[in-house]
Amino acid sequence: MATETSPRPRSATPSTIPQKRALNLDDEQHLPAVSSPLNPDAATSRIRKPPAREQREKKESLKKREAKGTDTTRSATPDTQASTKKSKKVEKALPEVVRPLRYYTKPPNPTDFDPPREPTFNPILQRGNRHFNELDEHISNKKAFRYTNCIADPAFPSSRWFRQTEAHPFTPRFSFQEASSHILFDDTGRCITTEKGFRMARANIGAREGRWYYECKILSGVKPPNHDPALTTGSEPGGHVRLGWARREASLDTPVGFDAYSYGLRDVSGQKVHLSRPKDFMPNNESFCEGDVIGLELTLPSLALHRKVVEGSYNKAVDVSDDLDPQYAAAEATDIVRDRVPIRYKGVVYFEQFEYTIAKELEDLMNPSPTASALSTSMTTTNAASTAPPNPNHPSLTMRTLPFSGIKVYKNGKFIGTPFTDLLAFLPPASKPAVQQGARDLPLDDGMLGYFPAISVFRGGAAEVNFGPDFWCPPSDLAVGIDAGEEDDHENTKPKGRDAATKQQHSQGKNSRLRGLGERYVEQIAEDVVYDLVDEVDFWIMDALDENKDETGGAAAQKGRSASTAAGMDAGGGMLAEQGILGGGGGEIKEIVQEEE
Repeated sequence: MATETSPRPRSATPSTIPQKRALNLDDEQHLPAVSSPLNPDAATSRIRKPPAREQREKKESLKKREAKGTDTTRSATPDTQASTKKSKKVEKALPEVVRPLRYYTKPPNPTDFDPPREPTFNPILQRGNRHFNELDEHISNKKAFRYTNCIADPAFPSSRWFRQTEAHPFTPRFSFQEASSHILFDDTGRCITTEKGFRMARANIGAREGRWYYECKILSGVKPPNHDPALTTGSEPGGHVRLGWARREASLDTPVGFDAYSYGLRDVSGQKVHLSRPKDFMPNNESFCEGDVIGLELTLPSLALHRKVVEGSYNKAVDVSDDLDPQYAAAEATDIVRDRVPIRYKGVVYFEQFEYTIAKELEDLMNPSPTASALSTSMTTTNAASTAPPNPNHPSLTMRTLPFSGIKVYKNGKFIGTPFTDLLAFLPPASKPAVQQGARDLPLDDGMLGYFPAISVFRGGAAEVNFGPDFWCPPSDLAVGIDAGEEDDHENTKPKGRDAATKQQHSQGKNSRLRGLGERYVEQIAEDVVYDLVDEVDFWIMDALDENKDETGGAAAQKGRSASTAAGMDAGGGMLAEQGILGGGGGEIKEIVQEEE
């Protein structure tokens, strides 16, 4: 029986008829290879038209050009030697030398050739058998200038006659210029006190590399535990003392350890202080009392390693040690550039120069912003690195620290510990001059950057420093004598039991052994003499070159003396000036007009 099949359902009729997509005949990748009924013009459209031939400019023949004398195609044989000489000359071009600026001043007075006169003291008070005085002539300036003594010398005509010198007393001591105006000194310049709040005084000698030691005796401060209160009168001063090491940027009207530029110790509880943050250090919070002798040893790496840190080439994996006295030392040294001008203040001539200023990064480190700490969690890795603690490879130059550096503390000859390590770097550009009119925005080292002994006293506190060589309580590894050959001369002054330590120290290099900071005084003077001689010779050479240009018709006839001119000198000796910055050439001289007081 046949089954009846149902017809298949028909698909729904489309509502619209699909349209043919228009082809872009210019796009050959969509054209078919052969023509079709739907696209009969395909074959003809694929035929490529030859590109239009470029019309060449019709030129005359060689004979016609030679006849007219206009043949430029045949040039002379190139001078290969001239080009080679030119290229070699460019390759051998010397780098630009940054020289100190010179200032054109009036010729020195006859009295300027005399050594600086002794400081004038006004007696203020007496503590025990010591008389403390106030300086009658304390030169200071609110515009962050630094002042050093100078003297006129006929052997320095190219340096405008003046060179640096020292003032009486000629010993390692506190600097009269690097002290607060409220500091009182004794006649020797090694004892200080004050009747005000915390005021600081820095020594006239500083350390840049090596190991150095000095002592501080507390004359008036915290009373010892066995002190009888009945023996204390109401008028007897007490006060406080802080001691340590400080850089030149540290403020003189603050205690040691106030900011990032100083490391200090408190007499109360013997706490260590840095960035105004006291932390426990002495065992059982033992205080530094009257009569105690506190020894401070500073260790700084070599200047070669220091330069690696500030230049960004220090590698912890490679620079695993610091050789302070290499057997074959490289003949290199930091270029010393001192922009300074002689000024007259109360009949005394001083060198005035721009002082280094506080960096914003270190100021923020002392006073961190709460908003910055809140945003630190959302920072990227690169931004977070800038907020990292100080380290030798910090992105910020001012936040880089010195490997193998530290400060050791001794109390009455006994080693206590090392409160500070990885001190902040000080070589430029880690130290920068103040941004003000007349200062060059260049990383210049004036030769006096480093760490200086610093003492702060508070309302009757008094202290005395000892830079050697006859220390009160020397450590066992302190070598006596400046050179190995001087051991015999100091045989009578050596403490017993220190002969072996002294010989071991002398067998080491000059910077590797522990030395009294008083030895640095003579070295520092020798360095100043060398720097003055180098500047004089350099200026003399530049003047000779300028004279040669003048004789050959050069344009240096003025020698730069018509450069910016200052209007005068203020009462403090500072420049009121509008001093434009010259290019630093040795022949250029700034003119300064000084008014007699």
